[in-house]
Amino acid sequence: MSQLELSNRLLTLHRFPQMRAESPLQAWDAADEYLLRHCAETPSVSGTTLIFNDAFGALACALAADGVYSITDSWLSQQATRHNLAHNQLAEDAVQLLDSLAELPVAPARVLIKVPRSLALLEQQLRTLCQVLTPETEIVAAGKAKDIHTSTLQLFEKIIGPTTTSLAWKKARLIHAAYRAPALADSDMVSVWPLDGTNYQIHNHAGVFSRSSLDIGARLFMQHLPQGIDGDIVDLGCGNGVIGLLALQHNPHSRVHFTDESWMAVASSRLNVASNRPDDLARCEFHVNNALAGWPADSLQAVLCNPPFHQQSTITTHIAWQMFRDAQRCLQRGGELRIVCNRHLDYFQKLKKLFGNCTMLATDKKFVVLRSVKLR
Repeated sequence: MSQLELSNRLLTLHRFPQMRAESPLQAWDAADEYLLRHCAETPSVSGTTLIFNDAFGALACALAADGVYSITDSWLSQQATRHNLAHNQLAEDAVQLLDSLAELPVAPARVLIKVPRSLALLEQQLRTLCQVLTPETEIVAAGKAKDIHTSTLQLFEKIIGPTTTSLAWKKARLIHAAYRAPALADSDMVSVWPLDGTNYQIHNHAGVFSRSSLDIGARLFMQHLPQGIDGDIVDLGCGNGVIGLLALQHNPHSRVHFTDESWMAVASSRLNVASNRPDDLARCEFHVNNALAGWPADSLQAVLCNPPFHQQSTITTHIAWQMFRDAQRCLQRGGELRIVCNRHLDYFQKLKKLFGNCTMLATDKKFVVLRSVKLR
């Protein structure tokens, strides 16, 4: 929990999933503060405000009276916004929540952008914005000063129009852009690349991890997937769905569930099954969710996972730990969890404690593939 002091009130904000009370991590940062200070010091706008990439709802809660639409690719961010609106006695319908692939309201009065880590995601968001902006729309972005590069400003110039930056404040910086509808060449924001050793073509929406090639952890993992399973398999934190795609191939009598907290990831997974194994779509399901929240216990034969060790720009293992606990709850007796992870994270001991067993299936200089079986 953290408290954000505004000029007229105090907001109590939580990260989501919630962490232990003693965690030093806040649900807002200096870039949020800088954007809110800018809004407080400029004339109020008459019309719709669009907010992009509001990690835990700090901006949405502070500006809830301004006709706000909050757009994010993160299901967790949406849940954080809902939770923090309720915690601060703000009506949930005061903020309209949209996913990253939804249509935007036309002619917004103001656009506030938290600059994402992915330049490709920023480009996709700016190109989508161009379809609804007017020359009168105020456009302000913010991020850590160290994360705003020349390439970031050039992207705003190319897609939006004349762009300037502010002085740094608390190691954050603002970007001001004026929409002038510059001539813009068409660009397909879904990248496509061949999967080595197969005839598959992998499609990635802009915000999905490992956008242009197979990441090296997945490359090791795909060589050590289970075969011959005839029950339900989950590709947990599926990303572009490469692991689930191969699980379909190796387990022709199984049902495979692709689940991720990113709308773009789940859309990429669906596209990859439809493009590469269209006959298998009937035995696939696609879910946007927080790990396996709400999933029935004792229902799965296998969970396959390449767990993240960061949330936005914060390094943390609590999301991976939640994935492991959810998997243990949802697996049938005799069902297995297989993961690939960085060697230094020492998930071997965590899984051994949780399941009572853990086997190392493969390793290289950086990654390890682990297997745990639910025995009780």
